[in-house]
Amino acid sequence: MTTRIDRRFAELRAEGRPALVTFITAGDPDLDTSRAILDGLPAAGADVIELGMPFSDPMADGPSVQASSQRALAGGHKMAMTLELVQEFRKGDNDTPIVLMGYYNPIYVYPVAEFVADAAAAGVDGLIVVDVPPEADDELCLPALDAGLNFIRLATPTTDDKRLPRVLQNTSGFVYYVSITGITGTKAPEVSRVADHVARIRQATDLPIAVGFGVKTPEQARAIGAVSDGVVVGSALVDAIARTLDEEGRASAETASGVHQLVSTLAQALRSP
Repeated sequence: MTTRIDRRFAELRAEGRPALVTFITAGDPDLDTSRAILDGLPAAGADVIELGMPFSDPMADGPSVQASSQRALAGGHKMAMTLELVQEFRKGDNDTPIVLMGYYNPIYVYPVAEFVADAAAAGVDGLIVVDVPPEADDELCLPALDAGLNFIRLATPTTDDKRLPRVLQNTSGFVYYVSITGITGTKAPEVSRVADHVARIRQATDLPIAVGFGVKTPEQARAIGAVSDGVVVGSALVDAIARTLDEEGRASAETASGVHQLVSTLAQALRSP
């Protein structure tokens, strides 16, 4: 079955440019503002959207994304609201892929069978669940695939040639290459090393390879895009949200527009020669 993710990467391959994959956290800083940000991302230039599922203990995320989860949870955000955001988004956009990204605990308590069914029905295209290893594919990966969802796996600088085939097993949609060791948003990727690792992964899979963790500026995006099939930007967008909040942490008139302006700048960098 061909998914929205498959179609989008095929379209971009034909255009000869990498995807801009944007991450925001559902419900950050509040439900209405999150909806406005989400709805405006495609027009701003996002090719694929990662929508974070708020969680109280996001172990792989740096301070910026952790804070975004905390803001959403403090506002009473629930998993059902995340799926409702996607469902509402689909009323106006049936083409842009949406990937839910986060941790297994909120899915486990949903629970799994109902979650994958509801996610597929809402219009979700794929999942990135960072704390479910390939050895536990029966837990979530295989049920997700059965429901028609892509299951996108992370590869890292420490994923060696012995481990890589296991990581790629049952992976679909694209491979998310983590360009640094450590948590999100805390270091800048080194392009030459990224290029070497992407080339190595390409030898093992035909899936597109998107690179994230640490990409913040248009210049970094252009450099990483030159050696990959997609560039993931998350912490920079979450920081853009945080900068526009008032003293009580509430959204301002500049919150959604500030994110969209940054996305437009990043998108232009990936579209220019």
